[in-house]
Amino acid sequence: MSTKLSIFCITVLIVLGVVISAAVYPQLPEQVASHWDANDQVNGTMSRFWGVALMPLVTLGMALLFLVIPAIDPLKENIVKFRGAFNTFIVLIVAFMLYIHALTLAYNLGYTFRMSLAIIPGLGLIFVFAGVMMGQARRNYFIGIRTPWTLADDTVWDETHRLGSRLFIAAGITSLLCVFLGQNGFWLMMALIFAAALIPVIYSYILFTRLPKKP
Repeated sequence: MSTKLSIFCITVLIVLGVVISAAVYPQLPEQVASHWDANDQVNGTMSRFWGVALMPLVTLGMALLFLVIPAIDPLKENIVKFRGAFNTFIVLIVAFMLYIHALTLAYNLGYTFRMSLAIIPGLGLIFVFAGVMMGQARRNYFIGIRTPWTLADDTVWDETHRLGSRLFIAAGITSLLCVFLGQNGFWLMMALIFAAALIPVIYSYILFTRLPKKP
């Protein structure tokens, strides 16, 4: 995806989120549910205004930060090599954030569902595409598995991201199936995500220790 197209998609998504928020604003309670515990019980609220405004504002800030990263990274020339995938990833992150916002609005409008299960499909898709992008990523300081060992050597970076790509895609696909397992599915998804994130870190260290020692 080109940068111009990604900016257009991000703008449309955020504007759509704001319009929907404004449309349902009068129907929301004065205090809206904004946080849920592990048992899907509400344990945090905020005022109606911030309930509709906070997530679009946070999403806009995240999108702007992501769009700036390629210009400020010292290894920006490497980001250019997978910029299309990164642009698509930004759009998906924005869509996911607004999906969470839509779920929050729906809950406060009286729709009944388990928040922990509702977010699983979105997280699963994010991890699948993160894995796809990881397979294309080149060494940089902001995007990917950034450990002292991957940042120190291109070979360690490439091999670590090859493994990380497979693990993230597998975790994402498996997570999509977790929605059918009830509350246990949420915890299984979290375990898969944790493993997919931790294993490449350990692997990068092992690879680095096996590099030929420099004189």
